[in-house]
Amino acid sequence: MTVLATALDTADEAYAQRRAEMLAKLAEVEEAHGQALAGGGEKYLARHRKRGKLPARERIELLIDPDTPFLELSPLAAWGSDYAVGAALVTGIGVVEGVECLITANDPTVRGGASNPWTLKKALRANEIAYANRLPVISLVESGGADLPSQKEIFIPGGALFRDLTRLSAAGIPTVAVVFGNSTAGGAYVPGMSDHVIMVKERAKVFLGGPPLVKMATGEESDDESLGGAEMHARTSGLADHLALDEPDALRQARRVVARLNRRKAHPDPAPAPPPRYDAEELLGIVPGDLKAPFDPGEVIARIVDGSDFDAFKPLYGTSLTCGWAALHGYPVGILANARGVLFSEESQKAAQFIQLANQRDIPLLFLHNTTGYMVGREYEQGGIIKHGAMMINAVANSKVPHLSVLMGASYGAGHYGMCGRAYDPRFLFSWPTAKSAVMGPQQLAGVLSIVARASAAAKGQPYDEEADAGLRAMVEQQIESESLPLFLSGRLYDDGVIDPRDTRTVLGLCLSAVHTAPVEGARGGFGVFRM
Repeated sequence: MTVLATALDTADEAYAQRRAEMLAKLAEVEEAHGQALAGGGEKYLARHRKRGKLPARERIELLIDPDTPFLELSPLAAWGSDYAVGAALVTGIGVVEGVECLITANDPTVRGGASNPWTLKKALRANEIAYANRLPVISLVESGGADLPSQKEIFIPGGALFRDLTRLSAAGIPTVAVVFGNSTAGGAYVPGMSDHVIMVKERAKVFLGGPPLVKMATGEESDDESLGGAEMHARTSGLADHLALDEPDALRQARRVVARLNRRKAHPDPAPAPPPRYDAEELLGIVPGDLKAPFDPGEVIARIVDGSDFDAFKPLYGTSLTCGWAALHGYPVGILANARGVLFSEESQKAAQFIQLANQRDIPLLFLHNTTGYMVGREYEQGGIIKHGAMMINAVANSKVPHLSVLMGASYGAGHYGMCGRAYDPRFLFSWPTAKSAVMGPQQLAGVLSIVARASAAAKGQPYDEEADAGLRAMVEQQIESESLPLFLSGRLYDDGVIDPRDTRTVLGLCLSAVHTAPVEGARGGFGVFRM
């Protein structure tokens, strides 16, 4: 075995400071998670329970197998917006009757579970994950449809939700809808387009138009039950496949539906794997608060991979990027981790070759981000940094093996792309509380704007206002800093969640298990033209 050694001194004052800074950032993340867990607040939660209904997360808890984890995705969606944190929807991956499933659950304590623009983005991301990893989809439905004041941002792109359900079914990926309450207007198409539908007696109401709309449109008098009640759909319209007596019965029936799906993973689960040789608690003190300060990614790798066993690739070449082979919870992985912030030509070429090797061997890739981007300057431009950076980005873009990304520190500029940022479709992407991502660092961006403004003034022969320049730089730095932070990025679904570094191995293990539900096959050629 090639066990990674550690040079981390947990008694060092610098370690203690880094740990304290990480814990402070984690407290901010936990506060934001608390807002998501609160849903619509105590008043609406109490009213929901008074009606004999379970909250969204309790429904999920009854649905999944006892004592199994639920990997919640995008829990901070809508953070920093005018909408409730969590976007009135819970999504994630859980095990039901031994089958890994993508589960979505409307939160009816938030505006009746109505969908706002962030709900839509979150739901579409969940469908994307289900399709890529061939995970059955279980929708726990109780929604009043679109949040009408924001319909202009929902209606046109919202049709993709229903398109996705039909494409999942066409691809042989089962879809199950469990309807607990209202499922009206566009929401009626969720059960309408699902393979299996369960409705709760006297609670589920599924119709394209409720009694008020029917009266306005046709003049017809009707009531909820005859228009769209569970018994009507079970006995008359045939929309409901199963009629449940209450919520626990509906969830029991959903479990039985999944048990009869005859699902088999493309890859069997591996044997239990040895844990890392170093304590995950120590991950709290590795990343410095100042992201300009380098840190050794080997210290992170040693605390997340099986047995801390890692075989480095080209360890003496392109040393700003660590590449190598390991296993994580028994699954093979190729790891690319930024050792220092900048990517040079050597690192770019090394990465491109490594990615091609992973594709030949059908091995998923894990990208651990801490990069300020590709190197700039006359020497590096003349040395071909553009074509070499493009080579790395080309390899990432055309790689077919599953990609997982974790933003640990900086993830700036084209380096974010080369390390498989969100636009490059990683199967999953998570951030640590220390992560930052933008086109460049705040000081650099403000400085560039200042240089451009000075040059413009000089070209016009005008004096330069130094006081206004200082104010502009401060404003720009503050804006870019706030827009680079993980809470901001997670609120916009640029990641799948901000995670505690100590949970990294567990989260990645759950993702790798989900990834291996589908076939893992690399690209055989098809990388396009590499500029040499």
